[in-house]
Amino acid sequence: MRAIITGGGTGGHLFPGIALATALQQCQGGCDILFIGTKRQLDQDTLAGLGFERASVNCLGLKGKGMLHRLKSLATLPLAVIQAARIIRGFRPDIVVGVGGYVTGPVLLAARLLSVPGCIHEQNSVPGLANRMISRFIDRVFISIPGPDFPPKKTVLTGNPVREEILLAAEQKRDGTTESKTLLVLGGSLGAHRINELMVQAMAIIMQQDGNDVQLIHQTGSGDVDMVKNGYKDLGVEAEVAPFFTDMAQLYSQADCVVARAGATTLAELAVMGVAALLIPYPHAADDHQAKNAQYYTRAGGAVMIRERELDGERLASIIQEFLGNDEKRSAMADKMRAMARPDATRQIVTECLQMIGEK
Repeated sequence: MRAIITGGGTGGHLFPGIALATALQQCQGGCDILFIGTKRQLDQDTLAGLGFERASVNCLGLKGKGMLHRLKSLATLPLAVIQAARIIRGFRPDIVVGVGGYVTGPVLLAARLLSVPGCIHEQNSVPGLANRMISRFIDRVFISIPGPDFPPKKTVLTGNPVREEILLAAEQKRDGTTESKTLLVLGGSLGAHRINELMVQAMAIIMQQDGNDVQLIHQTGSGDVDMVKNGYKDLGVEAEVAPFFTDMAQLYSQADCVVARAGATTLAELAVMGVAALLIPYPHAADDHQAKNAQYYTRAGGAVMIRERELDGERLASIIQEFLGNDEKRSAMADKMRAMARPDATRQIVTECLQMIGEK
């Protein structure tokens, strides 16, 4: 069996694709995988060392751009489809799976023109433009959260694929009962400047009031790592700070609670691990989809959502102290978060893909 997985631009797109690719390789007889993504460094770094074949096509996004950029993007689309068709002919896949990002559009359109079965996975509560446009031309649409408006006859609610190492870690995760609690701060694969600033301000207040009884792990993104490290150092806060962490399973296993953006992949991983969360949606996300992602989990009681504009260092410090200081409430939230998990998402999508290949 041979499969193409296409998508990229953020970790939220790539990580479900990696989970699917790994599961397909474990099918009887194995599976050769080709990733078609963007040329962004994040894509290259995330896929490096995983052993998948890789390719890219030259295309640009449409959403949220000026008119000149949109015209340029439309002008490059035919060439991108031709490039994708050439790659597909050379690789000869049995199926093409899109996992989000503007690169999926031309690749899945080329697959349609070449009569190769195609499907997409929409992680977010509001579909991306590429997925909305291509959904009418493909065989299946998999969704993570109820609500996205796709053709009902081809839409399947599966949840979001989670990497195997995180699923394994979830089975072994301890419940936090130690006096010292661990706080994990995530701004997404690219970091979050405002969250980084607020965390330094909040820790200054916490240190004045409570002292340093918080184990802090903070993913900053590449732009703010020195600012955050120096800020914590000046406050006397011992923290593990890095622009990007690769072993998320280990970090989730340590975490008693999380401060994070509300990307769909992060939320799916937090649900599988059963970690209570304070969610601060990215305010400029397309169609405000991160807030809508967060609301799905807050309605169930597994998380609290606060808009970035409503936060300052003092309020963030107060929320963190409440989370870490109330074991009973935090444990109840963790249980409700875990109840939202769909750990079988990857298996369900693979089963559907095998069925599509069989039908073809």
